[in-house]
Amino acid sequence: MHEDNSMPPRKDPLRIAISIGLYAATFWAAQITFYWVLSIAGAFGGVTLSTLAAALFANWLALRVYEDQPLWTLGLFGNGASVRNGVIGVAGGITAACIVLVPPLASGVARFTPTPPLHSTGIIPFTMLLLAAGSMGEEMLFHGYAFQILLGPLGRFATLFLAGAVFGLMHSANPNANWFGLVNTAGFGVLFGYAFLRSRDLWLPIGLHFGWNFTLPLFGVNLSGLRMNITGHEMVWTAGRLWSGGDYGPEASVLTSAVLVLLFVYLWFVPICRQTSPLTDLPAERVLCEPSSPPPA
Repeated sequence: MHEDNSMPPRKDPLRIAISIGLYAATFWAAQITFYWVLSIAGAFGGVTLSTLAAALFANWLALRVYEDQPLWTLGLFGNGASVRNGVIGVAGGITAACIVLVPPLASGVARFTPTPPLHSTGIIPFTMLLLAAGSMGEEMLFHGYAFQILLGPLGRFATLFLAGAVFGLMHSANPNANWFGLVNTAGFGVLFGYAFLRSRDLWLPIGLHFGWNFTLPLFGVNLSGLRMNITGHEMVWTAGRLWSGGDYGPEASVLTSAVLVLLFVYLWFVPICRQTSPLTDLPAERVLCEPSSPPPA
C-alpha cells in the first residue's frame, strides 16, 4: 500500500475496547428491533433494511458519545469527490463481476436457461434498492466507527485483516456457505477496507460492494448463497464447483479469487480522490481533496 504511515493517536486500549463493545451491542440490539418493523418488506428486505438502519444508528451514537462528531465524518461526504469515488467503485464492481461471468458464457462453459416468469415488473428496481441498502449498511458496519478507530492502535494491516475475517465469518450463516466461499468473502472484506484507506470515504467501498452485488443477480447466479430470480433466467454451468462456485455462487470460485487480485490492482492504479477523514487523519494531513495515485517506481 502507498498510504501515509502516520496515524492519529488514539485513546487508551480499555476505552477503545469498551467503545467497540458497546458499538457492536448497539448494532445487534438495533438490528433486532428494526427487523421487527422492516420485515414487512420480506425476509431479505427486512435483513438488508434493518442492517442499514442499525448501522446508521450505532455509528451515529458512537460518534456522538465518544468522538463528539456528526455521522458524515465516517466518510459519508456530500461532495463531488464522493460522487467520483462512488462511480469508480460501481464501475469496478460491475466490471469485475462481468470478468467472472462473461467468459464462461462466451466459451460455452455456462449457458442461460429460463426460469418461471416473474410475478412483478417492479421486482428488479426493488431488489436493486435493497442491494444498495445492504451494501451501504455493511460498509458502515464493517468499515465505519470500529474499523476507523482501530487503525491507530492496530495499524493498517492488522485492522484490514481483522475486519475482513469478521466480514467473512458473518456470511457463514448464509445458505450453502463453504470454506472457499468464506475465504473469498473475507477477501472482499479486506478489499473494501483497502478502498476506504485509498479514498478515506465510504463511497468507494460502497460503490464496489454494490456494483458487484448488483451484477450477479442480473446474470441469474447466486449471491453469497442467496437465489434472487429477478430476471426470468439463470446461469447454468457445465464446469465443476471450483469454477462455478456451486450453490454459494461465483464468490466460491477460483475465478473470483483471481478477480479479487485484479480489483486490488485496480484500486492501486485508479486515480482516486483522497479525502479528509476526521477520525483517521492527523491535522496536518487534512486536505479538501487530493487525487491519489501510485508512487513512481
